[in-house]
Amino acid sequence: MKTVRISWSSVLEGRFAACVMLVSSFCMPHSSLAENPLLLGEVLASVQSQYPPYLAALIEQDIANGRVRQAQGAFDVNLNAGGSMNLAGYYDGRTGYAMIEQPLPFWGGSVYSGYRLSSGFLPNYNKDRTGVDGEGVLGFRIPLLRDGTIDRRRASLWQAQIDQELADPIILRQYLDFIRAATIGYYTWVASGQRLALAEELFRIAKDRDSAIAEQVKKGASAPIVQIDNQRLVVSREIATVQALRRFQASAIELSLFFRTREKAEPIISDRHRVPKAFPPHPRLDESQLTADIAKAAVFRPEIRRIELLVQKVEIDRKLAKNHLLPNLDLGVEAGQFLGGNRPRDIERNEVEAKMEFKLPLQRREALGRVDIAEATIVRLNNDKRFARDRITADVRDAYSALIAAYDALKMTRVNVELAHQLEAAENERLKQGATDLLALQIREQATFDGQVLEVEAQADYFRAQANYRAAIAADAPSKLTR
Repeated sequence: MKTVRISWSSVLEGRFAACVMLVSSFCMPHSSLAENPLLLGEVLASVQSQYPPYLAALIEQDIANGRVRQAQGAFDVNLNAGGSMNLAGYYDGRTGYAMIEQPLPFWGGSVYSGYRLSSGFLPNYNKDRTGVDGEGVLGFRIPLLRDGTIDRRRASLWQAQIDQELADPIILRQYLDFIRAATIGYYTWVASGQRLALAEELFRIAKDRDSAIAEQVKKGASAPIVQIDNQRLVVSREIATVQALRRFQASAIELSLFFRTREKAEPIISDRHRVPKAFPPHPRLDESQLTADIAKAAVFRPEIRRIELLVQKVEIDRKLAKNHLLPNLDLGVEAGQFLGGNRPRDIERNEVEAKMEFKLPLQRREALGRVDIAEATIVRLNNDKRFARDRITADVRDAYSALIAAYDALKMTRVNVELAHQLEAAENERLKQGATDLLALQIREQATFDGQVLEVEAQADYFRAQANYRAAIAADAPSKLTR
């Protein structure tokens, strides 16, 4: 029976080359041509200027500005015109008027002026009766009680102006989340790129050894079973390399959501050649800084500011509701000046008329209900504010705890890698002396690889924990949110 020998090295080289071509074709159409390592600052700058969800969040400012402009419309100048005509009866007079009225932004009043003209036969007691040339009118109306200090128009404007301020904490909350997500995505991409490099190196070692073992088998220095065992190892390491490649592809796709071209904001799938060779420095956070960071978070986190602005809005509702408990007592003064020379004898050239009106709803249940709703809402919001402070403190403490744990774990993984390297080197020396077998060396190599992977993941965990901590204390909050 003839044994057919397969050249596993050539087969595996072909498979690996196909994998490399796959990732190259996957990355090149959208990858950056830059050979410099991709740094976090470049990704975050792209988020600030090109990330669509952040740009969409900024539109909240435009919406708030539009609401203010809409509320200001209640104070627009109004043109009022009208007239009347007696169609039947003893009198056949006709009257017409045109008035311009300007609502006042204070004390709920308004001023108006215009022109009034009548013709035909009207009774002497008709206040609209004028001379042939008509009369000019000037007057004002002002509420003395209800709608004096506040009314619906001013309340709507004030609340719209609060909405302008309220847009900032809403946008800032999303901004901090986007920065954290982009940072985590970046370090996940770096870790997957470094893990792919480790898997490829482990695969290369087994593949290079296969050629040497094949030569020894040909010379009779090693049994064929040794080569078969190494070929099995090569295949298993190739599988691990393909899996690491897929993990890198997935992280590159995820990162492309945040990293975009400047011109068209299209996603950039970053090439593996841009993966940094090492992670940035990772200092241990001083525990004495925790108290200061908690105080800083209480100031810069948007949650408390948002609740304070909501309280101000509800406070306006409460004042407006209490305003509706007051009676209407409105005062008006109107002056008319006769125009022309043909003036009736019973009409003075200048006339001034004062008007006063009083109205009082007896039960006022609607206003009382609105007061109850506003006061209960303020109590609820104050409770929310108190809990928000506790939540922020808990977030900072938890993020700090995770960051310290990640730092300590990283130190231990480095010790583990150093010990694994020593054991692998010793086992390799024993193999050269014939004191051990290939299986023992393979186990040591795998242990070193596992330790290196753990170190890479520990570094990524540290920087992911750092991203969570920076988000918890709002460290990346900009001084002003702009496009």
